[in-house]
Amino acid sequence: MIRRLIPLFIIIAGIAIFQLLKLTRPEPEPAGQTERSWPVQVMEAEFDAWQPALPVYGEVAAPDLMTVTAPVSGRIAERPVSEGSRVARGDLLVALDPADVEPVLQQAEAEVADLRAQIRSEQIRVETDRKALAREQAIRENARRQLERTRSLQGSNLASQRDLDTARDAMEQAELAVTLREQNLAEHPARLDSLEARLQRAEAALAAARRDAERATATALFDGVVARVEVAVGDRVTANSPLLSLYQPRALEVRARIPARFAQALEKSLEGGQPVQATSEDQRYRLALTGFAGESDPRGPLGIFRLREDQSGLRPGDMVPLVVLRPAVDSAVAVPYSALYGSDSLYVMTEEGRMHRVPVEQVGEALREGGYYDALVRSERLQEGDLIITTHLPNAIEGLKVTVAEAPGAETE
Repeated sequence: MIRRLIPLFIIIAGIAIFQLLKLTRPEPEPAGQTERSWPVQVMEAEFDAWQPALPVYGEVAAPDLMTVTAPVSGRIAERPVSEGSRVARGDLLVALDPADVEPVLQQAEAEVADLRAQIRSEQIRVETDRKALAREQAIRENARRQLERTRSLQGSNLASQRDLDTARDAMEQAELAVTLREQNLAEHPARLDSLEARLQRAEAALAAARRDAERATATALFDGVVARVEVAVGDRVTANSPLLSLYQPRALEVRARIPARFAQALEKSLEGGQPVQATSEDQRYRLALTGFAGESDPRGPLGIFRLREDQSGLRPGDMVPLVVLRPAVDSAVAVPYSALYGSDSLYVMTEEGRMHRVPVEQVGEALREGGYYDALVRSERLQEGDLIITTHLPNAIEGLKVTVAEAPGAETE
């Protein structure tokens, strides 16, 4: 009987212990609503004068690119350089076969020599004509006196009509000879002028032939780099055909399209004597704006930048991302773009740990050492030392509770 009651006693004891624990438990604190606080990163507002960075893309150009052309038709005899070759002033670039150049030069020299000989002959001829004219005038005078004597004799019936005709013919022949000689002498200046004009043309042709002969062997006029090669040894070329081109690495420039809304301020800086500097995005190259191209388009003018230091690695046609430093702006703060909401506001953290919206004006960008950009903003409602919230919260609103989160990578104590 007792064994049957043992399970019942165990159940009753368990119920009694449960009731005892229930009666002696501590009273729980009343539950209440707690406001959530959002962790954020902050930065102190530090006002300073900044030069806004203007990112643009520029193309490397060689304004003094020199193209060597063939002065005459001929065959390429030598071409010791190739594309990309570095040459020094005076180095041979390309040469035409002398067999194609020398005949033209020799022909021009022969033409000059022939005309000089003709001029000498004309000068000798005029001296001879002057002497001959004096003799022929004397002969004419004798013929005139003979004609007068014959007429006198005929009047006395001492000369026949035939004698008179003979004397008259001799007089006319002597007169004709004098007339022709005088005509030759009168035409001498014109003949001499014509020969001298032909000589000048021939001498000009000779000078051109000599110049072409010299240019048939082209040498570098400066230390440079061969950009393009158009011919090979053995090729036949015509006059004025391009053979190769050469540029000076030190004279390379970068041309970049400057947006129209910034170009005027940059141009005013140059006119005021304030240099406008630029760097490549990787900080490898430093440049200076020297001016703008003469033509523009609706996007803006082309800015011309000269490299200030090393140009190694740059070639005409390369694209270079540039950062142009615009005129400085005062009282600006550089903030990460994550701090901005739209383009005209950010939030600061109040002393009570609440978000407070501040309207700002974005005045440009600031290039950081890591190659990234921060926004440059300023506002009369932003104070030095204000804690600017840099964490972008999708639910950001005026008065939202926030706490300063530990910066990533910070050591914990």
